Amino acid sequence: MGTAIRLRTYRKGDTVPALPGTNVFHSTELFHVYEKTRGYDPVLIVAWIDERPVAKLLAVIRQSKRIFPPSFIKRCEVYGEGEYLDDAEDKEILFGEMLTYLTREVLRKCFLIEFRNLENALFGYRMFRKNNYFPISWMRVHNSLHSKSPQERLSQSRKKQINRALKNGAYTEVASNEQDIEAFSHMLKKAYSSQVRKHFPDVSFFRLLVGESPDKETAKIFLVKFKNKIIGGSICLFSNNDAYLWFSGGMRKTYALLYPGVLAVWAPMIYAYKKGCRHFEFMDAGLPFKKYGYRDFILRFGGKQSSTRRWFRFRWEWLNVLLYRFYI
Repeated sequence: MGTAIRLRTYRKGDTVPALPGTNVFHSTELFHVYEKTRGYDPVLIVAWIDERPVAKLLAVIRQSKRIFPPSFIKRCEVYGEGEYLDDAEDKEILFGEMLTYLTREVLRKCFLIEFRNLENALFGYRMFRKNNYFPISWMRVHNSLHSKSPQERLSQSRKKQINRALKNGAYTEVASNEQDIEAFSHMLKKAYSSQVRKHFPDVSFFRLLVGESPDKETAKIFLVKFKNKIIGGSICLFSNNDAYLWFSGGMRKTYALLYPGVLAVWAPMIYAYKKGCRHFEFMDAGLPFKKYGYRDFILRFGGKQSSTRRWFRFRWEWLNVLLYRFYI
């Protein structure tokens, strides 16, 4: 790449120019959602060649809700490896430039940086190591929607659960009003409260996500109801003709025979299939333990699992070195 790359950081929505792109995880729409959500601080890095944007990388800084690092620590999260807007340019070089720049910028404000949901486990390996990141093996689970219908991929037990739930009076719908979105958020927050390592955002995040660009259909909230009461639900993002299940859950103990957690996954999967999406991906399939309840649960929808990595970088150099030796 002979032409000089110019990088610029955007932290306020009113300074972000109109940018091309179709990846929702690095979009200006998601930037604005983060900016308007309490406790979130977005950082958008755009690579320019002359006056032409060629790549962008969106990160968000928030407080940790996990045991390690503790909750008073701020962490930075990035979904995917960025978006590249010019096929003629070298993606890995662009990524390396943005990664170095991001690392220097955000470690002033946070203790930990995490890259998750990478499409290619090998992408950027040399650049990550150059910037003292260390990898941890992770799992991906996705369902193909283009060759068979979701019904054809279901396990027999899962089919019976869905049929039984619908027969017993449960039904699904897309959230269409403020009251339902707020009730959905409160219900799901209770479902997530027992899962210490999972972060759950403020209700405004969901409201903004579905309302920021309704013409683009960036996201949908799916509700599971019984007698007009919300007993389950999920939020699904759509990007580049793929669907991503970000949050889902239900009142499975109170309404065990209605399988609200199952319907909360099934509703967006069917919607994505009818919409013509190629794949349906679960955003967090967990560490590669032999026994992991959530992964066993989602695999019964007929998906496939594969290995990937998450990359981490702590502010303390000695900790990065120690953990690199431990995990590699």
